[in-house]
Amino acid sequence: MTRIAPVFNQAGHKALVGYVTAGYPSIEDTLKVVPLLASSGCDIVELGIPFSDPLADGATIQRASFCALKNGVTPKLCLDVAKEISQKVDIPLVFMTYFNPIFSYGLEKFCSDCARAGVDGLVIPDLPPDEGSELEATTQRHSLDLIYLLAPTSAEERIRLVADRARGFIYLISVTGVTGTRDNLPPELGAFVSRVRSVAKQPLCVGFGISTPEQARQVSRIADGVIVGSRIIQLMETGDLETVGDFIKELRHALDKDG
Repeated sequence: MTRIAPVFNQAGHKALVGYVTAGYPSIEDTLKVVPLLASSGCDIVELGIPFSDPLADGATIQRASFCALKNGVTPKLCLDVAKEISQKVDIPLVFMTYFNPIFSYGLEKFCSDCARAGVDGLVIPDLPPDEGSELEATTQRHSLDLIYLLAPTSAEERIRLVADRARGFIYLISVTGVTGTRDNLPPELGAFVSRVRSVAKQPLCVGFGISTPEQARQVSRIADGVIVGSRIIQLMETGDLETVGDFIKELRHALDKDG
Protein backbone atom coordinates (compact mmCIF):
# COMPACT_ATOMS: atom_id res chain seq x y z
CA MET A 1 0.00 0.00 0.00
CA THR A 2 1.27 3.47 -0.86
CA ARG A 3 0.64 6.66 1.09
CA ILE A 4 -2.23 7.50 -1.26
CA ALA A 5 -4.85 5.17 0.26
CA PRO A 6 -4.85 6.78 3.74
CA VAL A 7 -5.69 10.16 2.18
CA PHE A 8 -9.12 8.80 1.31
CA ASN A 9 -9.70 6.92 4.56
CA GLN A 10 -10.46 10.04 6.57
CA ALA A 11 -14.19 10.22 7.22
CA GLY A 12 -15.79 13.27 5.63
CA HIS A 13 -12.50 14.50 4.20
CA LYS A 14 -12.26 15.47 0.54
CA ALA A 15 -8.84 15.18 -1.07
CA LEU A 16 -7.22 18.20 -2.65
CA VAL A 17 -4.68 17.31 -5.35
CA GLY A 18 -2.45 20.05 -6.70
CA TYR A 19 -0.45 19.87 -9.93
CA VAL A 20 2.76 21.69 -10.86
CA THR A 21 5.11 21.18 -13.79
CA ALA A 22 8.53 20.18 -12.48
CA GLY A 23 11.09 22.83 -13.34
CA TYR A 24 8.62 25.60 -14.13
CA PRO A 25 9.30 28.46 -13.91
CA SER A 26 12.48 26.98 -12.38
CA ILE A 27 13.65 24.03 -10.32
CA GLU A 28 13.99 26.38 -7.35
CA ASP A 29 10.33 27.39 -7.69
CA THR A 30 9.25 23.74 -7.74
CA LEU A 31 11.26 23.02 -4.61
CA LYS A 32 9.56 25.96 -2.89
CA VAL A 33 6.00 25.55 -4.12
CA VAL A 34 5.40 21.87 -3.30
CA PRO A 35 6.02 22.31 0.45
CA LEU A 36 3.81 25.40 0.23
CA LEU A 37 1.03 23.38 -1.39
CA ALA A 38 1.36 20.76 1.34
CA SER A 39 1.29 23.25 4.22
CA SER A 40 -1.64 25.16 2.68
CA GLY A 41 -3.95 22.15 2.40
CA CYS A 42 -3.05 19.86 -0.49
CA ASP A 43 -3.28 16.15 0.32
CA ILE A 44 -1.41 14.95 -2.78
CA VAL A 45 0.83 16.76 -5.28
CA GLU A 46 1.22 15.77 -8.90
CA LEU A 47 4.59 16.62 -10.40
CA GLY A 48 4.41 16.95 -14.15
CA ILE A 49 7.39 15.58 -16.06
CA PRO A 50 7.64 17.87 -19.12
CA PHE A 51 7.15 16.24 -22.50
CA SER A 52 7.38 17.65 -26.02
CA ASP A 53 3.92 16.39 -27.05
CA PRO A 54 1.61 16.86 -24.05
CA LEU A 55 -1.61 15.92 -25.84
CA ALA A 56 -3.86 16.04 -22.77
CA ASP A 57 -2.71 19.45 -21.61
CA GLY A 58 -4.15 22.83 -22.41
CA ALA A 59 -2.25 26.01 -23.26
CA THR A 60 -1.16 26.85 -19.70
CA ILE A 61 0.45 23.51 -18.89
CA GLN A 62 1.79 23.11 -22.43
CA ARG A 63 3.57 26.43 -22.06
CA ALA A 64 4.96 25.39 -18.68
CA SER A 65 6.12 22.07 -20.10
CA PHE A 66 7.88 23.64 -23.08
CA CYS A 67 9.57 26.19 -20.81
CA ALA A 68 10.76 23.43 -18.46
CA LEU A 69 12.18 21.49 -21.41
CA LYS A 70 14.05 24.62 -22.53
CA ASN A 71 15.40 24.86 -19.00
CA GLY A 72 16.90 21.40 -19.45
CA VAL A 73 14.45 19.49 -17.26
CA THR A 74 14.66 15.73 -17.84
CA PRO A 75 12.98 12.73 -16.19
CA LYS A 76 16.20 12.12 -14.25
CA LEU A 77 16.17 15.69 -12.95
CA CYS A 78 12.49 15.31 -12.01
CA LEU A 79 13.40 12.22 -9.98
CA ASP A 80 16.11 14.20 -8.20
CA VAL A 81 13.60 16.96 -7.48
CA ALA A 82 11.03 14.47 -6.19
CA LYS A 83 13.61 12.91 -3.89
CA GLU A 84 14.50 16.29 -2.41
CA ILE A 85 10.83 17.23 -2.00
CA SER A 86 9.92 13.90 -0.40
CA GLN A 87 12.37 14.69 2.38
CA LYS A 88 10.53 17.96 3.08
CA VAL A 89 6.86 16.91 2.92
CA ASP A 90 4.80 14.04 4.30
CA ILE A 91 2.10 13.99 1.63
CA PRO A 92 2.10 11.57 -1.34
CA LEU A 93 3.82 12.61 -4.56
CA VAL A 94 2.58 11.43 -7.95
CA PHE A 95 4.30 11.84 -11.31
CA MET A 96 2.09 12.92 -14.20
CA THR A 97 3.78 12.16 -17.50
CA TYR A 98 3.36 10.42 -20.83
CA PHE A 99 4.37 6.90 -21.72
CA ASN A 100 7.21 7.79 -24.11
CA PRO A 101 9.54 9.30 -21.47
CA ILE A 102 8.98 6.28 -19.20
CA PHE A 103 9.55 3.83 -22.06
CA SER A 104 12.72 5.64 -23.10
CA TYR A 105 13.99 5.64 -19.51
CA GLY A 106 13.15 1.94 -19.09
CA LEU A 107 10.05 0.77 -17.21
CA GLU A 108 11.88 -1.20 -14.55
CA LYS A 109 14.54 1.44 -13.93
CA PHE A 110 12.00 4.27 -13.91
CA CYS A 111 9.74 2.57 -11.35
CA SER A 112 12.69 1.55 -9.22
CA ASP A 113 14.04 5.11 -9.25
CA CYS A 114 10.55 6.47 -8.46
CA ALA A 115 10.33 4.26 -5.38
CA ARG A 116 13.76 5.40 -4.23
CA ALA A 117 12.79 9.04 -4.79
CA GLY A 118 9.70 8.75 -2.58
CA VAL A 119 7.14 8.86 -5.41
CA ASP A 120 3.86 7.06 -4.68
CA GLY A 121 2.11 6.81 -8.03
CA LEU A 122 1.96 7.55 -11.74
CA VAL A 123 -0.68 9.26 -13.91
CA ILE A 124 -0.12 8.58 -17.62
CA PRO A 125 -2.86 10.13 -19.80
CA ASP A 126 -1.87 8.34 -23.01
CA LEU A 127 -1.68 4.84 -21.50
CA PRO A 128 -4.99 2.98 -21.94
CA PRO A 129 -5.63 0.18 -19.44
CA ASP A 130 -5.75 -2.49 -22.12
CA GLU A 131 -2.11 -1.65 -22.93
CA GLY A 132 -0.87 -1.13 -19.39
CA SER A 133 -0.31 -4.65 -18.09
CA GLU A 134 3.51 -4.53 -18.24
CA LEU A 135 3.72 -1.20 -16.45
CA GLU A 136 1.06 -2.33 -13.96
CA ALA A 137 3.17 -5.31 -13.00
CA THR A 138 6.29 -3.17 -12.75
CA THR A 139 4.63 -0.49 -10.60
CA GLN A 140 3.23 -3.13 -8.27
CA ARG A 141 6.67 -4.66 -7.79
CA HIS A 142 7.86 -1.27 -6.61
CA SER A 143 4.76 -0.38 -4.54
CA LEU A 144 3.62 2.41 -6.87
CA ASP A 145 -0.02 3.13 -7.73
CA LEU A 146 -0.83 3.30 -11.44
CA ILE A 147 -3.71 5.76 -11.69
CA TYR A 148 -5.87 5.49 -14.79
CA LEU A 149 -8.05 8.19 -16.33
CA LEU A 150 -11.64 8.09 -17.50
CA ALA A 151 -13.47 10.66 -19.64
CA PRO A 152 -17.19 11.40 -20.00
CA THR A 153 -17.00 9.60 -23.35
CA SER A 154 -15.54 6.39 -21.85
CA ALA A 155 -17.56 3.31 -22.77
CA GLU A 156 -18.91 0.98 -20.11
CA GLU A 157 -16.30 -1.62 -21.03
CA ARG A 158 -13.48 0.91 -20.44
CA ILE A 159 -14.99 1.96 -17.12
CA ARG A 160 -15.18 -1.64 -15.94
CA LEU A 161 -11.60 -2.28 -17.06
CA VAL A 162 -10.28 0.76 -15.19
CA ALA A 163 -12.34 -0.14 -12.13
CA ASP A 164 -10.72 -3.57 -12.18
CA ARG A 165 -7.14 -2.36 -12.58
CA ALA A 166 -6.62 1.19 -11.28
CA ARG A 167 -4.81 1.69 -8.00
CA GLY A 168 -4.74 4.66 -5.64
CA PHE A 169 -7.66 6.52 -7.19
CA ILE A 170 -9.35 6.97 -10.54
CA TYR A 171 -8.78 10.28 -12.31
CA LEU A 172 -12.03 11.50 -13.84
CA ILE A 173 -11.70 14.08 -16.61
CA SER A 174 -14.53 16.55 -16.13
CA VAL A 175 -14.83 17.41 -19.82
CA THR A 176 -13.89 16.02 -23.19
CA GLY A 177 -10.78 17.97 -24.16
CA VAL A 178 -7.62 19.22 -22.50
CA THR A 179 -6.67 20.74 -19.18
CA GLY A 180 -7.33 24.42 -18.50
CA THR A 181 -9.41 26.79 -16.41
CA ARG A 182 -13.10 27.06 -17.26
CA ASP A 183 -15.93 29.30 -16.14
CA ASN A 184 -18.41 26.51 -15.52
CA LEU A 185 -18.45 22.81 -14.82
CA PRO A 186 -20.38 20.63 -17.30
CA PRO A 187 -23.95 19.89 -16.18
CA GLU A 188 -23.53 16.19 -16.95
CA LEU A 189 -20.57 15.79 -14.56
CA GLY A 190 -22.73 14.36 -11.77
CA ALA A 191 -24.14 11.66 -14.03
CA PHE A 192 -20.63 10.74 -15.21
CA VAL A 193 -19.34 10.39 -11.66
CA SER A 194 -22.37 8.29 -10.71
CA ARG A 195 -21.81 6.04 -13.72
CA VAL A 196 -18.25 5.29 -12.61
CA ARG A 197 -19.21 5.05 -8.95
CA SER A 198 -21.67 2.29 -9.75
CA VAL A 199 -18.86 -0.08 -10.79
CA ALA A 200 -15.68 1.26 -9.12
CA LYS A 201 -14.58 0.81 -5.53
CA GLN A 202 -11.61 3.18 -5.83
CA PRO A 203 -11.81 6.83 -4.75
CA LEU A 204 -12.81 9.15 -7.59
CA CYS A 205 -10.99 12.44 -8.16
CA VAL A 206 -12.13 14.99 -10.72
CA GLY A 207 -9.77 17.22 -12.68
CA PHE A 208 -9.60 19.42 -15.80
CA GLY A 209 -11.18 22.87 -15.59
CA ILE A 210 -11.48 23.35 -11.82
CA SER A 211 -10.15 26.79 -10.98
CA THR A 212 -12.30 28.37 -8.24
CA PRO A 213 -13.29 27.48 -4.67
CA GLU A 214 -16.94 27.28 -5.69
CA GLN A 215 -16.17 24.81 -8.48
CA ALA A 216 -14.09 22.76 -6.03
CA ARG A 217 -16.99 22.72 -3.58
CA GLN A 218 -19.40 21.60 -6.29
CA VAL A 219 -17.11 18.72 -7.27
CA SER A 220 -16.53 17.71 -3.64
CA ARG A 221 -20.24 17.03 -3.25
CA ILE A 222 -20.12 14.24 -5.82
CA ALA A 223 -16.49 13.03 -5.81
CA ASP A 224 -13.82 12.02 -3.31
CA GLY A 225 -11.24 14.52 -4.45
CA VAL A 226 -10.53 17.56 -6.59
CA ILE A 227 -7.51 18.05 -8.87
CA VAL A 228 -6.33 21.59 -9.68
CA GLY A 229 -3.42 22.40 -11.98
CA SER A 230 -3.72 25.15 -14.56
CA ARG A 231 -4.81 27.81 -12.07
CA ILE A 232 -1.83 27.01 -9.84
CA ILE A 233 0.51 27.37 -12.83
CA GLN A 234 -1.09 30.70 -13.74
CA LEU A 235 -0.59 32.03 -10.22
CA MET A 236 3.02 30.86 -10.20
CA GLU A 237 3.61 32.88 -13.36
CA THR A 238 3.03 36.07 -11.36
CA GLY A 239 6.19 35.33 -9.40
CA ASP A 240 4.37 35.65 -6.07
CA LEU A 241 4.15 32.21 -4.50
CA GLU A 242 2.19 33.63 -1.59
CA THR A 243 -0.82 33.93 -3.89
CA VAL A 244 -0.55 30.20 -4.58
CA GLY A 245 -0.69 29.44 -0.87
CA ASP A 246 -3.67 31.72 -0.41
CA PHE A 247 -5.50 30.06 -3.30
CA ILE A 248 -4.91 26.56 -1.91
CA LYS A 249 -6.17 27.69 1.51
CA GLU A 250 -9.34 28.99 -0.15
CA LEU A 251 -9.82 25.67 -1.92
CA ARG A 252 -9.21 23.74 1.31
CA HIS A 253 -11.78 25.89 3.13
CA ALA A 254 -14.30 25.32 0.35
CA LEU A 255 -13.82 21.55 0.50
CA ASP A 256 -14.03 21.47 4.30
CA LYS A 257 -17.11 23.69 4.41
CA ASP A 258 -19.45 20.87 3.48
CA GLY A 259 -17.53 18.23 5.42
